[in-house]
Order: sequence, then C-alpha cells, then structure tokens
Amino acid sequence: MEKTFFFLYSLLAFLFYFLALPFLLLFSFKSKYKDSLPARFFLWKNPPLKPHGIWFHSCSFGEAKAIKPLVDSLPSELLRMSSTTHTGYDAITDYTQESRYLPFESLLFFWLKPQKVLVVMEAEFWYLLFALAQKRGAKTLLINARMSDRSYPKYVRMGWLYRQIFKYIDEVYAQTVIDKERLEALGAKNVVVTGNIKLSMLPKVSKHLEKPSALVVCAASTHEGEDELILDAFSELKKEHAEAKLLVVPRHPERFAKVANMIETFAKDENISWHRYSQNESLEDDIVLIDALGELVNIYSISDIVILGGAFEPIGGHNAAEAAQFGCKIISGKYYFNQKDIFEAVEGIAIVEASNLSRRLLQYGVLKRTSLKTKSDISPIIESIKNVL
Repeated sequence: MEKTFFFLYSLLAFLFYFLALPFLLLFSFKSKYKDSLPARFFLWKNPPLKPHGIWFHSCSFGEAKAIKPLVDSLPSELLRMSSTTHTGYDAITDYTQESRYLPFESLLFFWLKPQKVLVVMEAEFWYLLFALAQKRGAKTLLINARMSDRSYPKYVRMGWLYRQIFKYIDEVYAQTVIDKERLEALGAKNVVVTGNIKLSMLPKVSKHLEKPSALVVCAASTHEGEDELILDAFSELKKEHAEAKLLVVPRHPERFAKVANMIETFAKDENISWHRYSQNESLEDDIVLIDALGELVNIYSISDIVILGGAFEPIGGHNAAEAAQFGCKIISGKYYFNQKDIFEAVEGIAIVEASNLSRRLLQYGVLKRTSLKTKSDISPIIESIKNVL
C-alpha cells in the first residue's frame, strides 16, 4: 500500500505540474512572483542545498524568525534553509547562504540531496518532502505542530493523506496537549509537547526608537478590511485625544502602496498629518505608515496600545506575545483561531467585535497591561537534532 501510494502521488504531482506550466509561466512575469515562482517551479537560480546538513523548512517570515533559537544552538556550517514565500526567504538568508526556495514537490526528485536532519515548521505537510528526505537518509522532524479547532475537521476529512505523510515523520513536537491528541489521531508518532517555540525567544528590539510624548497606538500586522476599521476607530479617538498618534504596520509588503493611498485620503478628510516611514523615520505626524520589514518589535517597544490585526477578519490572528513582552495594552478581534495557544499564554488581551473597536479604544484607560504567563522548552528538539550529528 505504501509503495502504491508513493507511486500514485508522485504520478499525480508530475501530471499537475505539467498541466499548470502555462499558468506558472504567465504568473512568473508578475512582480509579486518574479523571484519565487521561477525558483520553485523552474529551479531558476535555485541549485540544490549542500548535502549532509541540518535542513530547516519554514513558510512565512514569522516562522523563519521563530526558528532562530534553534539555529543559534547548532553548527552554522551545517545549516541549510528553505522557504516558499518571498518574505520567508528574505528571513532565512540571514542564517546562511545555503538558503533556497523550496521547489514544487515533483521537482524534489531531482533537487533534494541527502541531509542529516529535516526540520519542518508547523503545517507544511508536503508528502514528497518528508518521504524523499527520509528515504535519502534524513531524520525527519515536524516542530511547533498545531491543529486548530477550525482546521482540525478539514485534516480529519483528508485523514487518509495525513496518515501517509506521518509515516515519513520520525518525531513531532506539538504546541499543546490537544494538538498532540489530534496529531496522534491522524497517525503521528513520537509526539512530544514542547509549547509554542515562538515563545522560547521573542524578537528583541533592533533599534531604539524615541517615543513620542503622546498616546501611541500601533495597528499591527493588518490585513485587507482591517485598516479602514482601525482608521475609523482612530478618528473617534482623535476627537477626545488630539495628541494621539497611530502607527500602521501592514502584514504584507505588497499592500504598502494600497494602505498608503488609504491613509492619504483619510488624513486629507480628517485634516491630519501623515507620512511613510521609509521616507522619514520620524514618528511625530498623526499617522505613520511603517512600510518596512523587521520594524514591528521596535514599534511595540514604544506603543501604549496595540490593535492586533489578523483577527478582525477571519485570518486567524498573529503573535500577541511579541507585544505582550513590553506590557502593551492589546485589543484583538475574535478570529484568533490560529493563535489560540499564544493568546492563552498572554494575560490581559481585550477581545472585541469589530463593531465595538471604537468604543473599546476610547476606553483604553480601563484596559489591562498584558503579560506573559507561560513559555516553551525547545531543548528536546535541540537534543534530537544533535543526536544525529
């Protein structure tokens, strides 16, 4: 059965690849994908990683940053990195020159070299990635694994697939006991609860900013539909606190221009000042668009209130612990299903309906300063990796 599934899955992956080629070629000319698509689907300027190393695969910018405590504890000459997104790739290149875009699954047959260990973050369940890595000698680890209330039923419906994937994963490190139980129900073996590694070493300030002598509100990691909501709430706040300032940090760089246009129109209507951080690093205008990567933690360090994006729309939320380490007052929407464990580890977050954001922001004086209740232990993961070196 296992060999039959491997053959059929591989055949379907090749078939899908060839059918998708015309569309992939077309999208490769779009600026958003001009680096990642040619690298992932045509191996353009994307040679194989050097063999016999410790290979980390992470998808997003946040996941790539979260593995830093693990990376720092391992020999730098053995580090190998891959990602599937542009922002994730930019982050992993800080660790080693042996950083690549992960090719599409069918291309892994030609691209993947033997490694000592493969360490995959969270929910990157690529069947051929695990199967080929293990078949070519790697110990395979899935770390920071999670199964949210929202996503678990979908995994169960595809249980036949995940049972095949988990056959090629040697060890799983889960965020919570509930995650462990759900992963085991899908076929995972050797599951250990280590907590969320995003809490093991939160990002530190890289630049000390001067806090404006005013109430500072940070709109953090905002998504489509959230910026307008927050601007409207800020408008109400300005009526009572004219000195208040808003720092807007969109989640995705490709939205910077759109959000800038939105803020420009809003500022003109409200007769207030604004500017883009990339053009002027002063924080003295009424609104500043933080259109630069890697600045969010610096902004958190001088913020009084954080309106945390990704949860006013059904996105799943973002890492509240990064702001909580500074004791910021945090307001979040109700759609934080992907960050439930982190939210449970933070005390004092105010959860509100989108329609009540303005009222809650006006009542900021009664909000609690947040604090961290728990952390995580990554030592079992480090020990497991070092055992095969």
